[in-house]
Amino acid sequence: MEEFARAAMERSALGIELLAVAVIVTAIVFGTIRFLLHLSSQRTDAYQSYKAHLVKALLLGLEFLVAADIVRTVALEPTLGNVAILAALVAVRTALSWSLVVELEGRWPWQVADVARGPSGAGTGKEAV
Repeated sequence: MEEFARAAMERSALGIELLAVAVIVTAIVFGTIRFLLHLSSQRTDAYQSYKAHLVKALLLGLEFLVAADIVRTVALEPTLGNVAILAALVAVRTALSWSLVVELEGRWPWQVADVARGPSGAGTGKEAV
């Protein structure tokens, strides 16, 4: 029974990793097609839209990869060395996620988003607290 559980956890982690790859590849394919269609229709925001689409897919893919690593480490081999490797992987992927958020939103994830301002510089009355 223990071998069955280990095999199921390994397959689950592999399935999550494959899902991450599928999300990223699908986003690249459809995002590129959408980008090319926007270029052909002379949309001025085609690049920004494309970049935002890819960043969001990469963020989601990274989250799936972290989940797969957690499942694999905690469920299969929770040794001190493997947990340390997991911590390093999570730290690297977290740094990548933060840099992607900065690229997409122009601010660090923990900073409050600026509220859209009118032409006079006045707020819309919906300022974040």
